Amino acid sequence: METPANSQGHASPFGPDAIWAPWRLPYLESLKASENTPAARPPRPPSPDFLADYWAHPEHDAANHVIVRTPDGMILLNKYPYANGHLLVALGEARPSLLDYDAGQRAALWALVDRAAALLQRVLEPQGVNIGINQGRAAGAGVPGHLHVHLVPRWNGDTNFMTVVGTVRVMPASLDAMYERFAAARA
Repeated sequence: METPANSQGHASPFGPDAIWAPWRLPYLESLKASENTPAARPPRPPSPDFLADYWAHPEHDAANHVIVRTPDGMILLNKYPYANGHLLVALGEARPSLLDYDAGQRAALWALVDRAAALLQRVLEPQGVNIGINQGRAAGAGVPGHLHVHLVPRWNGDTNFMTVVGTVRVMPASLDAMYERFAAARA
């Protein structure tokens, strides 16, 4: 079988060389517009701990997709999800490992995980949920100094051709649309 060529005439073993995502255009245009607006630029580079930044600025919860905030921590949508509805749970106080928190803080973390799991079930009705912690950079932690829990909704067949062969994830809903669904159900 001959390997199809892409639009540049190069061999393309994974099929088409483009995935249409017209909903991305407003986002891309907003980036260009913000580059030209001094007030829109952050005064300093963002912190490597976005969770601490989000915790410090509750007035930006909607923009940061923070769904639930308690005196101890928060539940938010992952900006780079494995699946739509991928939630993160973090305590406000940044510590690198689970055992760096005392028993009361760990109990507060797991209470938030319970609440996030119930919210996920109510909003998306997944057929399964992966719940886990990547503790430390070697374990895959993107923010190794601020422990957080991932809750990833799963459905039978959600790992399909696009993911396995095309090495592409398909997200059928935007973060803003997903935030609205969770915000409406957070009560």
